[in-house]
Amino acid sequence: MNPNQQFLQNLYGAFNSGELETIISVMHPDVKWANGVEGGFVYGRDAVRDYWTNQYKVIQVQLEPLKFEQDENNRNVVTVHQIVRDLQGNLLVDTTVQQIFTIEEGLIRLYEIGETETIQEKIQKTRDFN
Repeated sequence: MNPNQQFLQNLYGAFNSGELETIISVMHPDVKWANGVEGGFVYGRDAVRDYWTNQYKVIQVQLEPLKFEQDENNRNVVTVHQIVRDLQGNLLVDTTVQQIFTIEEGLIRLYEIGETETIQEKIQKTRDFN
């Protein structure tokens, strides 16, 4: 496992344990972070902290990394099994996504999602199907 893979494996462990400050500490101060719930991006550590704090008030997300790769732009692409539940534990989304990290000098500079459908859109699609 290369150093970035270990770094990201640790990051997923911290995320699943709710260790928000641990994750924030490995972000560049001017990080650009994809808003997977509503779309777009949030900018900077404080904005990411607010984004996740608000997210934790309405949903629970569990991420299981399945595959680590590097693309032609030297970005770290992680295929992730993503499970989203409401606060009562009801399953809202069960999907696989690609999460893309640009790491510079040991800090996350950019986080992108490899698809355009947001968590809100996936939840709505699931509700419409049921």
